[in-house]
Amino acid sequence: MAHFRVLRLVCSQPFFCAGMPSDDLVRRGLYASLTIVGVPGNILVIMAFLLLSYEENRLLAAEAIVLHLTCANLLVVVVRCLTETLASFHVVNVFGDAGCKGVIFIYRTSRGLSIWLTFLLSTYQCLSVSPPGSYWASVRVLLAQNLVFVFLFLWVLNTTMSSGAILFSLSSKNDSSPINNAVNLEFCFVSFPSDLSKEIFGAVQVSRDVVPMALMTLTSVIILVLLYQHNQHMNDLHRNSNASGGRCGAKRRAAKVVVVLVTLYLGLYGVDCGLWVYTLTVKKTMSSSLISDLRVFFASMYAALSPLVIIVSNRKVNSRLMCISQKLA
Repeated sequence: MAHFRVLRLVCSQPFFCAGMPSDDLVRRGLYASLTIVGVPGNILVIMAFLLLSYEENRLLAAEAIVLHLTCANLLVVVVRCLTETLASFHVVNVFGDAGCKGVIFIYRTSRGLSIWLTFLLSTYQCLSVSPPGSYWASVRVLLAQNLVFVFLFLWVLNTTMSSGAILFSLSSKNDSSPINNAVNLEFCFVSFPSDLSKEIFGAVQVSRDVVPMALMTLTSVIILVLLYQHNQHMNDLHRNSNASGGRCGAKRRAAKVVVVLVTLYLGLYGVDCGLWVYTLTVKKTMSSSLISDLRVFFASMYAALSPLVIIVSNRKVNSRLMCISQKLA
């Protein structure tokens, strides 16, 4: 390949060589911790929702979104963190050229889905706490009725925007590795043919993240305002029937959980986006993959931690998991 140059990595400086094992140790610790927490956590949430669907013969729209989000998060953790963990500990290495293309493409698609589904969840909960009979309440009903088409649109959007991974990814096992316009991912490189293509691809990826981040921030602020208004009229809510009060209470709890998830997302993905922008400004390929490892760690941490938030806060999920544990005991 014309834009590659052969790099012979020779440890000519003892200090540099001594630092390499520490990078490898950090990588193993980061990915192993996310795998240990994220894989079983997401699987448990999926099992709980499947059991709920079996018992009630349906899922509410918000529950369907959370289930879809959990499946996307499981893909993130398995495809990126688990494969990196196995490769770092020299158990299984799938990172040939085809493996790199597949892993990075699926990771970026599922990561994008996780972002947009979190935004969809925050939007739906924002509509759920809107006053009954209002225009936004009818929009919520319309959204729930067309949820399958929304999911399909998000899949098409994110697979299309992640297609660059198939074009530009290659294995670091090759004798030749890119020296410019590439991102070092330790076992893989994402190599761009020019500075311009790297900047365009990077801008597209950042836009895909920033747009839903800004929108979900807006919906979360609206949710907080509406919850404040609900609390101001708490005396009126107490005078309602018990069933209605229960439904309102459930909606408020669900809305608060969504705000927690959005806050968690914004913090972790904000760091990820910052590191990605820094990576784009570096002209030469970094000799170490530590920056990329930190990016993936913070991006995948949301996928690993969000099921814990769901398990703790969602009463239906919690009760189904208790039921499963009792049957297994």
